[in-house]
Amino acid sequence: MKKTSTRLADGRELIYYDLRDDTVRDAVDRRPLERTVTSSEVRHDVLLGDEVAIASHRQGRTYHPPADQCPLCPSEGDRLSEIPDSSYDVVVFENRFPSLAGDSGRCEVVCFTSDHNASFADLSEEQARLVLEAWTDRTSELSSLPSVQQVFCFENRGAEIGVTLGHPHGQIYAYPFTTPRTALMLRSAAAHKEATGGQNLFDAVLVRELADERVVLESEHWLAFVPYAAHWPYEVHLYPKRRVPDLLALDEEARSEFPQVYLELLRRFDRIFGDSEPPTPYIAAWHQAPFGQLEDFEGVVREDFALHLELFTIRRTSGKLKFLAGSESGMNVFINDVPPERAAERLREVASR
Repeated sequence: MKKTSTRLADGRELIYYDLRDDTVRDAVDRRPLERTVTSSEVRHDVLLGDEVAIASHRQGRTYHPPADQCPLCPSEGDRLSEIPDSSYDVVVFENRFPSLAGDSGRCEVVCFTSDHNASFADLSEEQARLVLEAWTDRTSELSSLPSVQQVFCFENRGAEIGVTLGHPHGQIYAYPFTTPRTALMLRSAAAHKEATGGQNLFDAVLVRELADERVVLESEHWLAFVPYAAHWPYEVHLYPKRRVPDLLALDEEARSEFPQVYLELLRRFDRIFGDSEPPTPYIAAWHQAPFGQLEDFEGVVREDFALHLELFTIRRTSGKLKFLAGSESGMNVFINDVPPERAAERLREVASR
């Protein structure tokens, strides 16, 4: 992998990740852009104890442009985009309309391929491995920023999810706090550790899932399963079998095997509802341990957390979506219409032949 860092016309950082070491990236951003000004602010909710990002400047972000005006495609002739060069393998740049900025964190865009009509599932294993290396590198760089406590790499896919740009891409959020979902996991891990005399909760989950009927896919270094209490109609959690707290700690064996396993999962997701349905909308979310101190979670250290990816779709059956209505949105109590065991069975049925 070759990494080349440059700057866009408004001062934002852009980084090329290339498969070939001899690739030269010297294209200049020719757009007449003024320096980006954002108004991101993080406010604390004293009732719930969590944080909310206020980012009014995002109202003006690019919204469903035609394919020939996609800002994530390479620049070509007089059609100038966010990527100055005429091609790329993987590219990462600071979001022009970030939810978090400055002392409130940082947001980046990750373009998986220059092919506008592709998806992550269409990537080769070599390309998917390059994306993994980009995620890892950005986790390392962003975690070193003084204001950052947690790094979140994720992909939203599909208009049903709320995606406003059709080009295959994901995002990275660098939060100045530990996110509520991670905090819940850490509290559960602390309670389990105390109650069992030091045993690890994530290890116990993997042992239970390996012995049950919800395993979707197992390889030498990875395990994918539908969780016992799945919130979403089709939800898969992917864990490295050797517990590590973040992407940085993955060993070479797990890194090498990840592309094959993950691509297979994504392709199965596209087959859940049959070939007549549009591509399955999904969210793919990497959960990593916070990089700050864990004083609020007594008895737990970073190494107690288990890196994992959660992949789920909001489509519950053919032509129907799962909406977060009163119980889910109002009280955060999910109601799942698809039994996890049946979801796992379906995801095994649609395995590649």
